[in-house]
Amino acid sequence: QVQLVESGGGLVQAGGSLRLSCVASRRTFSTYAMAWFRQAPGKEREFVAAITWSIGRTAYADSVRGRFTISKNNAKNTVYLQMNSLKPEDTSDYYCAASSSGRIDDSVNYTNWGQGTQVTVSS
Repeated sequence: QVQLVESGGGLVQAGGSLRLSCVASRRTFSTYAMAWFRQAPGKEREFVAAITWSIGRTAYADSVRGRFTISKNNAKNTVYLQMNSLKPEDTSDYYCAASSSGRIDDSVNYTNWGQGTQVTVSS
């Protein structure tokens, strides 16, 4: 199974920026989309952003649209999440995931998950 490794989390002040990276251990042609989800303590996991691997179609949660940008580098098997204008409510563990089919904003379609990276936004 392809391993996904996230990095780039950390502590940042409100209004600041971070860029998360997710590296896949190898390229698999069954991957349809990659996405970022987040889960804060005591809360349900929520969709953040997704991108299809072939044509780069993107989707965003309303809460991050206009502030976050998802992108990919096929040659490096890497997906990025550029997070700008961060807010304290963005504080969460962020997870990278891979899907082989289905709606790209639905976590049920993602079968391969990374270990997560923590993002803390101070007010």
